[in-house]
Amino acid sequence: MKRLAILDDYLRLALRSADWSVLEGQCRIDVIDRKLAVPDEAAEVLEPYHILCHLRERTPMPRALLERLPNLEFMTVTGKAHRTLDLRAATERGVVVSHVSSAVQGSNATPELAWGLILATARHIAYEDRGVREGAWQRTAGMLLDGKTLGLLGLGRVGQRMAAIGQAFGMRVVAWSPNLTDEAAAAFQVRRVDKDELFAQSDVLSIHVVLSERSRHLVGGRELALMKRDALLINTARGPIVDEAALVEALAQGRLGGAGLDVFETEPLPAGHPLTRLDNVVLTPHLGYATRETIAGFYQASVAGVRAYLAGAPVGVREE
Repeated sequence: MKRLAILDDYLRLALRSADWSVLEGQCRIDVIDRKLAVPDEAAEVLEPYHILCHLRERTPMPRALLERLPNLEFMTVTGKAHRTLDLRAATERGVVVSHVSSAVQGSNATPELAWGLILATARHIAYEDRGVREGAWQRTAGMLLDGKTLGLLGLGRVGQRMAAIGQAFGMRVVAWSPNLTDEAAAAFQVRRVDKDELFAQSDVLSIHVVLSERSRHLVGGRELALMKRDALLINTARGPIVDEAALVEALAQGRLGGAGLDVFETEPLPAGHPLTRLDNVVLTPHLGYATRETIAGFYQASVAGVRAYLAGAPVGVREE
């Protein structure tokens, strides 16, 4: 019988979000509900398993780990990419990698969280919440979004949703990305601007580009210096898109009004990280896609992917 591990089920939702019983008699299923240190701890824990089911990109799969998993033959990966998986190493070792998709991809989950961060940052909600609990009262004055400029770094599916909500708040929306055209932006009532203009004009700048070598540290010290002193930076995309050290410096020195961050260069965010000591930052633990509906869709797709593999017809296979 195959041994199957469901990785990184921090919220213990996997077994009640999908019908794993359809694999009964074919797989022995274990749930791993904690983060494994890679490669040593992960190699020791995962060595017996033939099948691994990933939730997004939580457990990295570098070559150094894959080479220590002699029994591994199949992995499901939820979402379009697993940027911390060495696909070439998996292919060389004969591991089948199935990128499973779902009818419930939570396309609105990330923009909804991004707007939660915008509102929390603009109105200092977390800071004032702590104040009320400590006996304080009205320590800050927030930013009115109506009439302000929302800047979108990226106008893909998520960016388009962000634009529509921003317009509902009465905001002027501008956008930039390397391949964005005036016509594509205008289709969503958005004005395309140059990159430097985006940073200079935005009262709220929200990041929605894909992480790649081209976009790594796309937002650095130079770009942050272009922003208004009371502007807000929101990142629900990927942590390494922003130069975190430069951001901490700008926030600590009051050269930026605040930030709402769901993603970080290192995740989980290390204890005592400088960001945790700043009052003008709202932090969430990579919750962008983490809704009950989205996670259930991922697990249901994973079950379907394992069934397809065991039937000899794996879906969404990628090789390198």
